[in-house]
Amino acid sequence: MKTNYVCSNCGGIYSKWYGKCPDCGEWNSFEESAEETPPKKGSKVRKTAALKGDSRVFALNDIPKSEKIRYQTGMNEFDRVLGGGLVKGSVVLLAGEPGIGKSTLLLQICANLGENHKILYISGEESPSQIKLRASRLGVDTQNLFILCETDISKIIPELNSLLPDIVLVDSVQTIYDEDLSPSPGSVAQVKAAARIFIEIAKTNGISVIMVGHVNKDGGIAGPKVLEHMVDAVLYFEGDKLYAYRIIRSVKNRFGSTNEIGVFQMSEYGLEEIPNPSEMLISERPDNVPGSCAVCVMEGTRPIVAEVQALAVQSVFPSPRRLATGLDYNRVNLILAVLEKRLGLKFGLNDVYVNVAGGLELKEPSGDLATAMALISSYKNIVIPKEYIAFGEVGLAGECRTVSNAENRINEAIRLGFKKIIVPYKTVSRLKKKYLGVEIVPVKSVFEILPIIS
Repeated sequence: MKTNYVCSNCGGIYSKWYGKCPDCGEWNSFEESAEETPPKKGSKVRKTAALKGDSRVFALNDIPKSEKIRYQTGMNEFDRVLGGGLVKGSVVLLAGEPGIGKSTLLLQICANLGENHKILYISGEESPSQIKLRASRLGVDTQNLFILCETDISKIIPELNSLLPDIVLVDSVQTIYDEDLSPSPGSVAQVKAAARIFIEIAKTNGISVIMVGHVNKDGGIAGPKVLEHMVDAVLYFEGDKLYAYRIIRSVKNRFGSTNEIGVFQMSEYGLEEIPNPSEMLISERPDNVPGSCAVCVMEGTRPIVAEVQALAVQSVFPSPRRLATGLDYNRVNLILAVLEKRLGLKFGLNDVYVNVAGGLELKEPSGDLATAMALISSYKNIVIPKEYIAFGEVGLAGECRTVSNAENRINEAIRLGFKKIIVPYKTVSRLKKKYLGVEIVPVKSVFEILPIIS
């Protein structure tokens, strides 16, 4: 049997291994795979995939306008990430770490969707009794939910054609295989073939499909990168199994905004929605403790207030330790270098630990100013009052740069009771209205932080 090497990023196939893919330029992306054999003539998949519609050319003006039908899943946070609900005929890819709650989420949305729509749950990882046990624990009891525990695509398609469901849930796409292809299940070729068949069924029959995808050790979706281009929406289930909070983040959505998030809490009864994550993230903020500062960041269209914690202690190691949780490690080192160079604070002699409370990850630079204030507060042992909140980007010269959506951030801070909002200097001139009852403090650089908090 001939061996090929397949690029996991673009799907390119070569007869020998390359360190860098000649097609997409990705490094160390080649995986060994047995050569694909063409499907046998009249294979089971082709015999049973009785798809509707004919392939022909349409003039743009002759195509009738169709209203997008959205199914409400019953979980407002999940609907928010999807852009208002699950679109009829769409294909959604949901990826996350093992044990994060993907299968739990699929069963929970069946409780509401099953009231008016027929659902087929295809599981390649669990038995019917296991699914029934989890459904009983979650309180899911609907007559319109049908379970199929099968991994062979040639056996799945006849069941799809006979049942004709409105919604199909696939858990997971990496377990589905086509026996007419020689590579083992989970390989690049098998994942791409299974996804292509489900997408074809969704588009030609108007069936909504949600596919669960595994992630690799780097946190990306296992399988070919082209898989993310084929589907309509890509959602990442984020969070630490040691924390109760879970975040669903949209990184691609053809029917809604990208980078939208939904916040959940894992309990013994499944995933519970958190409609107001800001209050949850700062509810346990300590009093009169140095090294804590509130920050307002944007997650999609939603402003979220979080708490940045910092701890700077004298190091006993030749090389001081640096640890960042919830913030980019390199970004924290950049802020430390700016504070040491511009303000003369000797962080090089201290172990520094920075954390975002609640397990949230701050991906935008608007958290720089709050991180700098928390670090200064811990180093100087100065308590930042609880009514203070800050947002802004810090440059290498120590300057504070403005960020987008300043008014939305300020409104969220006011709603949560903050009285002193520290913002970049340029932000004040761009505000369209006056805010009564709060003090908006503009800062031009990190040099102005010490007089504010001391």
